[in-house]
Amino acid sequence: MLTEEGKEFFAAAGAGKEGDALLFRRETGGMWKASQQHRPLKAACKVAKIAPVISFHVLRHTYGSMLAMRGAPLAVIAEQLGHADTRITQRHYAHLSPSYVAETVRAKMPTLGIVEEVNVVSLQAKSRS
Repeated sequence: MLTEEGKEFFAAAGAGKEGDALLFRRETGGMWKASQQHRPLKAACKVAKIAPVISFHVLRHTYGSMLAMRGAPLAVIAEQLGHADTRITQRHYAHLSPSYVAETVRAKMPTLGIVEEVNVVSLQAKSRS
């Protein structure tokens, strides 16, 4: 699943290329293989003054964390990260969204009609306005 921004990025990266062409080639023109990303990522971190050097695993964790902090359901995060179920996701990301349960209950629970409507305003509430 890509965001609109992601779709635009990949559409631009693929513009003018054949359907089976590589979008991101190595300097040699070939395809990237396992573990060939470490040195370029390390160099990019140096240029960007990011210390300590990050890895693609850190970027993946950042993606999951950002989703959790924006209130994405853990099931969605689990699916995006390729987790088999939400147990791992909950262990690593649930703490980033501590108000998620409360917000979900408040949004989904209907009113019960147990509070009597009155025209009295708390002095404490009035002093805040």
